[in-house]
Amino acid sequence: MPPQLPDARRLALLHALGVQQVWLRRAELDADTLTRLLPTLPGAARGVPQHAASPGEPAPQPPRAARPDARTPPTSVPVCAPTPRQQGPGAGLAATAAGAAARGAGEPSAARLQRIAELDLDQLAEFSRACRACKLGAQRRHAVPGVGHPRARVMVVGEAPGAEEDQRGEPFVGAAGRLLDNMLRAIGLARDAADAEQAVYIANVIKCRPPGNRNPEPDEIAQCAPILRRQIELVQPRLLLALGRFAAQALTGSSEPIGRLRQRVLQHAGIPLVVSYHPAYLLRMPEDKAKSWADLCLAMDTLDKP
Repeated sequence: MPPQLPDARRLALLHALGVQQVWLRRAELDADTLTRLLPTLPGAARGVPQHAASPGEPAPQPPRAARPDARTPPTSVPVCAPTPRQQGPGAGLAATAAGAAARGAGEPSAARLQRIAELDLDQLAEFSRACRACKLGAQRRHAVPGVGHPRARVMVVGEAPGAEEDQRGEPFVGAAGRLLDNMLRAIGLARDAADAEQAVYIANVIKCRPPGNRNPEPDEIAQCAPILRRQIELVQPRLLLALGRFAAQALTGSSEPIGRLRQRVLQHAGIPLVVSYHPAYLLRMPEDKAKSWADLCLAMDTLDKP
């Protein structure tokens, strides 16, 4: 069988993201094919080095000063078995909420938890818009519950609404939202797709914008975590994609930095979880777009497994 070469759709996304390097698995290409293919790939004409890495080889560690070249994604994908706190329905969010409560935050009342557990997606949206359980409820312009297909295969989880999301009441809008939409389209997904197979559901960990885009406080995390947990239970996605450090830590219950959580298949409530950078971060740090593309490829490979 001939080797499977990168398809045009994926190469087009690399161009759109401004990525000028392409990585190929040496195991998938014989020497003749590799020699023939490399000069045709993006960046070859401009002298950009092309890397062919064998699965299992350690990625080269470039000098710290060579930031633009330190973008090679891992050549093998370690699979992280769920730890005890990742097991069970909503374990990551439960650990995050419990940690917030342990730091002195207001824990959700039993009545609030019971009420949330009885709501469907539309009712959760109305509940979020009416919520005043923490101080953000009085400071926001609009709550941002979530958007997308109610039975989507993929659920994208962001951090907290920003200024534009607060204005419109929808997650991932503005420049960061456009970048996310382009990335999703490149892997055959869309937030407005009518077919659940191509659809995504998008939500944030926190449903209201923290003033000045500050980090959410413990009581805000504790009150919002049950809402996201219920959204995941209702959508029942086949894959969770956590974008940004706060979303990754909330879903895993881990305090590890995003660099240690990405490129691993984690678990949340029995659902495969892939972690990547937030699109707003990628707009500030475009050199990390290659890493984000590697994460999307891992997500799709995971999703395609039987």
